[in-house]
Amino acid sequence: MAEFLEVVMIVSFGASWPLNVIKSYKARTTKGKSLPFLCLIFFGYIAGIASKLLNESYMMSIHSKWYVLFFYVLNLIMVGLDLCFYIRNHKIDRENDKSKRV
Repeated sequence: MAEFLEVVMIVSFGASWPLNVIKSYKARTTKGKSLPFLCLIFFGYIAGIASKLLNESYMMSIHSKWYVLFFYVLNLIMVGLDLCFYIRNHKIDRENDKSKRV
């Protein structure tokens, strides 16, 4: 039951990431985004994955509980994509600021 509830939590958190990534891609700006927040979430997913990989009882039953780790990794990828778009959008913001000054 604990694993099921954990998956519900991870899926709930992860459900918004694809929409957030699409919004970041289309917005082409960092306005309304927080780099420290994204980094903290990214680090949190890394810690969650490490926790699973270091948990002997989980690793012994990974053949039947692989889906928990799958959702951690999927969310990590989504946050990673959002971080990449943040970097791209930050460069676009700087270029737009330069062109407004000239």
